[in-house]
Amino acid sequence: MTGNNGDSNSNGTTGSTAGHADGPGGAHAAGVPADGGGPAPAAGVPHDHMTDSGPIATEAAGPGCRKRDPIVVARNVTRSFGGINAVDVEHLEIPRHKITALIGPNGAGKTTLFNLLTGFDVPNSGDWEFDGKPLAKVASHKVARMGMVRTFQLTKVMGKLTVMENMRLGATDQPGESLARALFKGIWGGREREITQQAEVLLTKFKLDAKRDDYAASLSGGQRKLLEMARALMVRPRLVMLDEPMAGVNPALTQSLLDHIKNLKSEGMTVLFVEHDMHMVRHIADWVVVMAEGKVVAEGPPDIVMKDQAVIDAYLGAHHDVDLGDSTGIERLEEELAHDEESVVGTEDEGILGHGVTEVGGAYAAGSHKDEETK
Repeated sequence: MTGNNGDSNSNGTTGSTAGHADGPGGAHAAGVPADGGGPAPAAGVPHDHMTDSGPIATEAAGPGCRKRDPIVVARNVTRSFGGINAVDVEHLEIPRHKITALIGPNGAGKTTLFNLLTGFDVPNSGDWEFDGKPLAKVASHKVARMGMVRTFQLTKVMGKLTVMENMRLGATDQPGESLARALFKGIWGGREREITQQAEVLLTKFKLDAKRDDYAASLSGGQRKLLEMARALMVRPRLVMLDEPMAGVNPALTQSLLDHIKNLKSEGMTVLFVEHDMHMVRHIADWVVVMAEGKVVAEGPPDIVMKDQAVIDAYLGAHHDVDLGDSTGIERLEEELAHDEESVVGTEDEGILGHGVTEVGGAYAAGSHKDEETK
């Protein structure tokens, strides 16, 4: 695919790119800003104006195209299950301080790729870097501590814990991680207060503060999505990976989730999300990566990608004259996806791969508490 490698999303606005503020002394070291739990913007850059009109890609948009400022670079990453090649990504770069959508039909390999990049699964081959640091063979909890966190399709909050207790679990540098610190309240008391204060700020931001003492099991599906996203921010991440954030969410909370995702970018974070809702992709994504049968088949700005024949073929089969950038085309696509979800059993995007291999269906993106890993 060839086309514009610019930085315009579907509503015609220009996306933003900031310089590297993520290394030592940068965003992560700066701590939590007063208005939330994410990293502070780069030094000297106004909070809402981390803008750069330069292009995202340094070459024509297409599968594996090089980016001007990538935060993740993956090379020759493969994962197979028996005779099924779930992931076969030759080259992929995720642009920094952008919102990138990872789309594709069911079984395309999107969730498997998420699991590989975040240490929840082990590839057959390949390597990848996060902010210049190699991540292959790095455990999932260590990946999160480095500032690369994710949520899952199926939320897995701790139902018998309160909302506040769930939030506190997401923080790094817990007092209980050191025996010496745990023995003396004078040492760990200060950190406990910092964690609680950070959690309270985030709960207020996500409008969950009124639920702070409620059991997480009492939350609605949409509220659990909000809690999982808020808890991920306790790590003060640089990259937030969201696996189908809108799945199962009440329409009343959809706009709230969209606003929170856009706010992550305005606060200096990078967002990579998997989504089947093409309206959402067109509305908030700066860049779109399309997978089919484990491979990256297209990349580019949303308006360009939606018209790409390879993308249309991946969703609807060959010889369809459909523009996914048009509302009629999107309606047809969503009908196809709904049919797939009803008729296809055992795809990797539903959490299960063929041959009895089960992926992680839900876990929390915490920096210091390692959840189940897929082997």
